[in-house]
Amino acid sequence: MKWKKFTLSTTTEAVDLISELCSEIGICGIEIEDHIPLTEKETKGMFIDILPDFGTDDGKAKVSFYLEEEADVKKILEDLQDGLAELRQFTDLGSCELEASETEDKDWINNWKQYFKPFTVEDILIKPTWETVPSGQEDKLLIQIDPGTAFGTGKHETTQLCIRELRKYVTEQSRILDVGTGSGILGITALKLGASYVMGTDLDDNAITAVGENLEANGIAEGCFDVIQGNIIDDKAVQDRVGYDCYDIVVANILAPVILLLQSEVAVHLKSGGIFITSGIINLKEEEVLAAFAANPEFELVEVNHQGEWVNVTARKCGNGRKRP
Repeated sequence: MKWKKFTLSTTTEAVDLISELCSEIGICGIEIEDHIPLTEKETKGMFIDILPDFGTDDGKAKVSFYLEEEADVKKILEDLQDGLAELRQFTDLGSCELEASETEDKDWINNWKQYFKPFTVEDILIKPTWETVPSGQEDKLLIQIDPGTAFGTGKHETTQLCIRELRKYVTEQSRILDVGTGSGILGITALKLGASYVMGTDLDDNAITAVGENLEANGIAEGCFDVIQGNIIDDKAVQDRVGYDCYDIVVANILAPVILLLQSEVAVHLKSGGIFITSGIINLKEEEVLAAFAANPEFELVEVNHQGEWVNVTARKCGNGRKRP
């Protein structure tokens, strides 16, 4: 099915009023394009490492909406124009030029799957659950992942860097804390490498469902991998449930600003001599992250690795470290 797309050129100050008008005349959803920079709160909530370039805020905006072929387009556009004429008495609406086009109906939820193909990290084969094992790869350690629509596929350089570090440091019976577990790909990899238990934390409660489904896809009992929703950096309930001085490895594939906060919390959850594997660090942030680890007496740097523009930093907990009061 084809959809009719309409894009209205307006001003940023009028966007909220136009949005309300669209809702009133039966337009169910809109898209907004503008050059307004993200706020500090928005960037923190999204854990953005490199800010997108929105250009200079020129006060202009575009509001787009879609109508089905069977919709009464003429009536809706007439109502829109009448409403805009009324709003113009109260605010600057800009040009209000309306551009019309058509777009094909697509399965936006599942279209991305065509780009997720099996790939290897050394002797580990990672494949989506809907693909078959490629010929000649049958002898590799198999990890099957369905990231759903909320999490990455695992093919990103940062995930691969973490997997290589897990390959080095996971031993039989290792206990793992996976911070920002997402689809559970790192925790599941650790279990496949011989770890006995994984505790995962994530801000998104979709991770609980995603990990459960991926455990089933890999034939792993749920009791080996627990997931809790919450922020281990500042939520005492999450910290207590995770436990103290009880993990051989903590892995965190997040972003540099989060790792800077996390490195001051993680040591109390690691055993003496435990390993902290981090990635999600763009190379522009490498020195800042390394400086934070150097200033933290609870860790000693073990190694730094690079892939593309991304960095892995691995550290070891020194001595007994700090105890949680």
